[in-house]
Amino acid sequence: MRRAQIFHGGRLVWATVSDDGAALNLPGGGYVAADAAAWLPPVTAGATVFALGLNYADHSRELGFAAKQATPLVFLKGHNTFVGHQGATPRPADADQMHPECELVAVIGRPTRKVREEDALRHVSAYTVANDYAIREYLENYYRPNARVKNRDATTPIGPWLVDAADVGDPQALKLSTRINGEEVQHGTTADMILSVAGLIAHLSDFMTLMPGDMILTGTPHGVRFVAAGDEVVTEVSGVGRLVNRVVAS
Repeated sequence: MRRAQIFHGGRLVWATVSDDGAALNLPGGGYVAADAAAWLPPVTAGATVFALGLNYADHSRELGFAAKQATPLVFLKGHNTFVGHQGATPRPADADQMHPECELVAVIGRPTRKVREEDALRHVSAYTVANDYAIREYLENYYRPNARVKNRDATTPIGPWLVDAADVGDPQALKLSTRINGEEVQHGTTADMILSVAGLIAHLSDFMTLMPGDMILTGTPHGVRFVAAGDEVVTEVSGVGRLVNRVVAS
């Protein structure tokens, strides 16, 4: 099942997505055409959102890092950074090196503390897609992405929906891609993750309790291409979803 959060009738509504993706079925009956929906980020209020840096071997090599990190590079994201499917992301006037990053997102389904890696995927309820834009001019340190890079308003499109984990299968066998104005600029597979989805959950739950709705953005594969105002960016994860975003002038 796929569930999307939309704005309808003056309030936030969780709708189920039709099999063909053309309609969003409203609770209590009725539907909204997908191309007419006001899509919102499928993020639970109050959830903690984690993000990963340098978690794909090919992307690490692309940036000049030969060695794998001893421990994962984890940072937190505030909720104002998210924007829904078909939303707009502002590109700052002084940001000539802003580029998209396609990511698989794992959503925690139940309280999780000190779970073993071999059991960790049982704690995932759903997956979605994120495009965690980076702005290289603002980056102070690859090992510590600062808030100015990764917590700007509306710079992380996410969605379009949540897909039940059972419908996705093996999260380490998914293809990722990014297209700018129809041209593929990023392509990879989750098999290239340095620390798997299960490994990330085991790592985080070793020192803190993960709660239902918490999200983990699991990193991005190689491929750096800068965007300009007016570009349409499509990030896609096979079996999960296709997320569309527009870049606008700040």
